[in-house]
Amino acid sequence: MDRVALRGLRARGHHGVFPEEREKGQVFVVDLVLGLDTRPAAAADDLTLTVHYGVVAEEVVAVIQGEPVELIETLAERIAERCLRHEPVREVEVVVHKPDAPITVPFDDVTITITRSRP
Repeated sequence: MDRVALRGLRARGHHGVFPEEREKGQVFVVDLVLGLDTRPAAAADDLTLTVHYGVVAEEVVAVIQGEPVELIETLAERIAERCLRHEPVREVEVVVHKPDAPITVPFDDVTITITRSRP
């Protein structure tokens, strides 16, 4: 399977279990790796035979900015489901970063990584 990666998609969302996270919101960063067969698109030089990563990026940002959830696990699942709606995409790895998580000790980042595929 071939891979198309999008790294560092950023958007403000209101996800989290604490009221201040829901009220103020924070930046979430998403990395994606989409698994698909790019050979048909490459042979025909045809965008319609592959995944349009610009559209995927816009959809992911819309999920981040959309309905709040408590857990980044839930956010990651929603992003994966959205990516798998694109017919050429057979598998997706989603990493959701929450760099401003409400943690009381110094840290660089909090992430969840999931991999989902079509049955």
